[in-house]
Amino acid sequence: METLEVKEWMEFMLETIFDIKNNKKKAKEDTLQHTCIKKWLQKLRVESILIRGLKWSKLLDPEKKGQWWLSGEMMSSTTNNNNNNNNNNIVSVTKKINKESLEAQKMRQLAAGQGMNTDTRRAIFYIITNADDYIDAFEKLLRLDLQGKQDREIMRVVLECGLQEKVFNKYYCVLASKLCVHDKNHKFTLQYCIWDQYTELESMEEMRSTHLVKFVAEMVSSFTHTLAVLKKADLHDTTKLGTRKIEHFKKFFETVFVYADNLVWNTFKRIGGSPQYESVRSGIEFFIERYVIGNEKQHIGKYKIAKKALKSVEEDEDPFL
Repeated sequence: METLEVKEWMEFMLETIFDIKNNKKKAKEDTLQHTCIKKWLQKLRVESILIRGLKWSKLLDPEKKGQWWLSGEMMSSTTNNNNNNNNNNIVSVTKKINKESLEAQKMRQLAAGQGMNTDTRRAIFYIITNADDYIDAFEKLLRLDLQGKQDREIMRVVLECGLQEKVFNKYYCVLASKLCVHDKNHKFTLQYCIWDQYTELESMEEMRSTHLVKFVAEMVSSFTHTLAVLKKADLHDTTKLGTRKIEHFKKFFETVFVYADNLVWNTFKRIGGSPQYESVRSGIEFFIERYVIGNEKQHIGKYKIAKKALKSVEEDEDPFL
């Protein structure tokens, strides 16, 4: 290469490019430039040089067919790699499918165990239990676009899931509140669902009863529902107050009395003064005085606030503001 003048090298390259462009090759003996280049390449022992695994000898092999730019070793290696990659992809996809199938099977079993025995309930159950958060669940539930009575299944499933958790989870309360604010029909449905639960208190498991206490307490303290939800509890009727029922509502009022004074005031005030809540108010006062206060004086202060709030009217100012 040292003996090759720059001008001659450029002329050779331009001539070669021109021939390639015109798709032709001159039938003549090698030029001086060509001869010099060949000698230079031989000095560099290019036959042993690999370009990305490709030998010059195989690149220039006129008998090479197919992917002429790949050496035999590379083709073999690439083929093996492709096969290995394909196999790995298949195994990966298979594992994913098997995993998803296993998860789906577990979800079906869990849904069946929680009484989700219809397609609608199962769909709602899957959304609620697999959502990223309550907003994600809320939006996906709306997209179900359930019609007629099917829409009522949403709140039934939400409450049932909340009551069957091993540890009480406020996620279901927040989701229920979001649904109630969005559509009053959900609020009515939740009220009837709670009333249905009240009819089963005497035979209800303790954990489920405790979760129901906390759930309803969250609903009234968040102002999603009022204490009017206790209407079907018949707290003033001693003939309907069995041991477990008494214990249940005792826990309920004790839970509410843990709240701050102003929250207790506003919770009880919401059913204060109105004639339509007269029986509910009398039942609450009777039950608290007999079963919650009794000989225990720790809740007297909160009950005084609650009792005053029950007798208040809408115009009365909040004394804790």
